[in-house]
Amino acid sequence: MADNHRIEDLRRRVQKDPSSIAFAQLAEECRRAGEFQEAVDVCRAGLELHPGYLSARVTLGRALAELDQVEAAQAELELVLKGAPDNLAAIRGLAEILHRRGLVGEALARYRTALTLSRHDPELERIVSDLAREVEPSKKPATSDPSALREPQGRPEQSRGTTGSGQVKSSAAGAARVDGTADAQTRTLAALEQWLDAIHVARAERRA
Repeated sequence: MADNHRIEDLRRRVQKDPSSIAFAQLAEECRRAGEFQEAVDVCRAGLELHPGYLSARVTLGRALAELDQVEAAQAELELVLKGAPDNLAAIRGLAEILHRRGLVGEALARYRTALTLSRHDPELERIVSDLAREVEPSKKPATSDPSALREPQGRPEQSRGTTGSGQVKSSAAGAARVDGTADAQTRTLAALEQWLDAIHVARAERRA
């Protein structure tokens, strides 16, 4: 009943002086009382005379949102934030509209901004927590099988086997080189012995 008396008193003041800034208070009281269309009408009439009255524009945006005119409501609140980026009521109102439109990520960003301006607000903390779980679910590892992270078995053995084979081949090649050298030396010694024998024979013949 007291609210009705206050609204009636404000109506009379605005009717008596249409240029009075009391229109902003009247519009807000109408919005709180659920008289959303009257709140919109009062705001628009008053904003024609006082276009820079930001609190009245916030009321207009929130009343439009209640009437499901979300695009118009969003435009009004964004206009407020251009002139007053830290206007908490406009930030919260815009966050609510974005959430209703399904733009959860953008809504979360706005709610977080609001929480920085109104720290320890339990309602804002709850909303931010709920939306964060919805937008940023915990990331799971690509695989939960720890065996997939271990190196496949058999590779070290294969590597050792390959190395052993290489060592065998290298040893065989070395042995072949040694054998070849020994044969060459043997042939050289035999040739020298034949040459010496020939010299001895020639000397013996000359003596005879």
